[in-house]
Parts: sequence; C-alpha cells; structure tokens
Amino acid sequence: MTNPNRATFGSKLGVILASVGSAVGLGNIWRFPYETGQNGGAAFLLVYFICVLVLGLPVMLTEFFIGRHSRKNTAGAFDTIAPGSKWNLIGYNGVLVAFLILGFYSVVAGWTLEYIYQSVTGSLAGKTAEQFAEGFNLFNSGVFRPILWTFVFIGLTHFIIVSGVKSGIERSSKIMMPLLFLILVGLCIRSVTLPGASKGLLFLFRPDFSKITSSVVLSSMGQAFFSLSVGMGCLVTYASYFGKNTNLPKTALTVTLLDTLVAILAGVIIFPAVFSFGIRPSAGPELVFITLPNVFQHLPWGALLSFVFFVLLAIAALTSTISLHEVATAYVLEEHHFTRKRAAILVSLGVMALGTISSLSFGVLKNFTLFGLTFFNLLDYVTAKLMLPFGGMLTCILVGWRVDRKILKAELTNHGTLPFYFFNVYAFLLKYLAPVAIGLIFLNELGLFRWLAG
Repeated sequence: MTNPNRATFGSKLGVILASVGSAVGLGNIWRFPYETGQNGGAAFLLVYFICVLVLGLPVMLTEFFIGRHSRKNTAGAFDTIAPGSKWNLIGYNGVLVAFLILGFYSVVAGWTLEYIYQSVTGSLAGKTAEQFAEGFNLFNSGVFRPILWTFVFIGLTHFIIVSGVKSGIERSSKIMMPLLFLILVGLCIRSVTLPGASKGLLFLFRPDFSKITSSVVLSSMGQAFFSLSVGMGCLVTYASYFGKNTNLPKTALTVTLLDTLVAILAGVIIFPAVFSFGIRPSAGPELVFITLPNVFQHLPWGALLSFVFFVLLAIAALTSTISLHEVATAYVLEEHHFTRKRAAILVSLGVMALGTISSLSFGVLKNFTLFGLTFFNLLDYVTAKLMLPFGGMLTCILVGWRVDRKILKAELTNHGTLPFYFFNVYAFLLKYLAPVAIGLIFLNELGLFRWLAG
C-alpha cells in the first residue's frame, strides 16, 4: 500500500532543485575533473555524455518510478514493487550504502570547511607546491581538526534534515543550488580569462578520438552512475516526495542535464587554470586540495577566489550529504516508527562514529587495515565498487523484467495524461543495455579486465 498522506515537495522548482542537489556533489566538482584529466579530456567527456543519456537517464527515471509509485522510503519502496520476495534486499542495500557512504563522504566534506577557514585566515598564502602537499597530509592525518570539521558538517546536515521535507530539504535546495550555479559561472569567467586558458578549453572540448579505449568507456560509465547518484537510494527517497502531477521523464531529463552542466562547468574552471600554470591535467584526486590552492595564490584576489571555490565545494557536498542522510532517516522513521527528530539523531550519531574512524584512518589508525585497506578506503571500496553497481544492476533487472509494463507506463505518463514518446526505447535500454553495462562496470571496478589483460 502506498501512503497518500506522505509529505511532498511544495513546487515544481523545489522538485527540480532538490533532485539536482541530490545528484550534484563532490563527484561533479572533485571526481569528474581528475577522471577527465586521466582519461583523455574531451574524448572522455564525449563518451561520458553519451553514457549519461543512454544509461544514466533511464536508471534515474527508473528510481523516480520506484519512489513515486510506492511513496515510501527506499526499503519500503522495494517491498511495494515486489511484495513477499527477496527483491526487497535491493532497498535495504540502498539504505545501508547511503549510510556507509555518508560515513566517509562527510570526512571529505569536512575538509572543504577546513580550506574555507584557511582561505579566510590567509593560511594558504605564500606556500610552495611541496608545502601545500605537506600541509594537506599533516591536516588530514591529525586527530582533532579533521574530526571537528566532520562533526560540524554532519551537524549542518542534521539541522536541515530535522527541519523536514519542505522546510528543510526543499528550502535549503532553493537557496544552495542557485548559489552553486552563480559561483560556478563566476569562477568560469575568471578561469577562461587566464593566459593560456585556450589550451585547457581545447583539452576539455576538442576530442582526440584515438584516446577512446575500452578503459575510457568503462571509466565514463562508472563516472556517469557515480555523478548522478543512482543506486544509493537518494533518488528513490526524493521521488517518494514528488507530487502526483510531477512529470517524471521531464524531471529526470532536466536533472540529468543540469548535473552534467555542473560537471562541465567544473572542468571549465579547473582545466584552463591547470594549463595556464603548466600543471598536468591528470594530477589526480589531489587536484582540488593541493594543486588548485597553489594556483589560486598566484592570481589577483587569490584568497577570495580560493574562499569562493571551497564554498562551492562545501555547498555541493552539503546537498549530497542531505540526500544521503534522508535515505537513512526516512527508513528509520517509517520502518521503525521513530519521530523525524529521533530518527535523524540516531542516524547522525551513527555517521559520527563512522566518520571518526574514517578520519582517524589517515593518521593514528592508518596501520589498522582490513583486506589491505584502511577503514576509509574499505568503505569507499565496498560501496562504490560492490554495493552501488550491484544494487543498480538488480534494480534494472527487477523493473525491466518483473514489473508489468502497463504499470510502469502508467506511472511515467501520469496515467496517460502526459506523453512519453520514447517509452519503448527507455524500456529496451532498461531491460537489456543498462544491466549489461552496469555489470561491466562492476567487473571493471573489481579489476577483472586488468587481471585478464595482465
């Protein structure tokens, strides 16, 4: 049974901005640029865009279907879609993966607050590239400050979640998402005016088709799913708050395009700056926390630019932590009949515990490993390489093969009141292409193809 009295977002704009906020995160602004840099620039971007439209969009639309059709939390949603079966384990996987991701993601999110603080106090000024690397390693291997910022970030997330769906999630999205786009555009304008910026733009937008390899295709597919936040319950949970008149296909397409736009704008910020200062575009994950602060200090108004950039990162991270927290909170609230306040407190305390251990795994607990991985890396590996692709693949199989096409089409067309001209194409992609593609990502992330090639 669905819940007709469930809270809903109050406006179409709220639906779009909350959903975009759920999808947009550090994956767009932190992970996308270094993945692009390491995989051939424009060649990667081209394949990525195709993967987003052909694979990411259908899976997102499927999660929207599950959420609004059931009007329940992620675990309850799969109980509704496939009652009395083991398919509901997909929903529990989604709740658990959101909680575990939040346990290490909040640590990285806390780093953005540290760098905002350092930008304000001038601590980033006058350092060499080596000093930036040493400073970052000294900070994240510490005990007090990284955990403090992690707790502050969890506290900000908790406050918004406790405020509810309309007053918390929707209202904060209406403030943060326009601000995020405004900052992105402002930083893009500054970046493209740097000397030699054209080289960075050419790297990002002029593809060298010889660089499109099987590895680039698999990396593009993986980034597409990671960037859109599919497979972790966020979109299912948010869609359960959609009104009955929400146009699901249009919403999914809008969210997909805006999410991709954020990633491209992040590239426009970073690559002209990187090429302008002769830095390797494949610098890797340290690009944001080590390389870019070094770039900013050599620019006029560098301290201000650094501050604005890390505010951008913090906003992107916060929109994601809100959606991840809501997945777990909605589950505890509805399945265990807690109040929203008590459910949020329980989730926040659990995340603080995971966050503490994750943060300490860069320092005092770095020698404590499981399967050769620190606790932080273990959470990252288990969620990104195992649970996310596995849950996403099973979701496609369930809806593509088990759900009645009439029910699926009725929900996606608002019971025939809206046109969906590409329904048959969508159904084909969902039933055949998406499960195979996600399976390939799964095997690639496990290193099977590298093992076979070796």
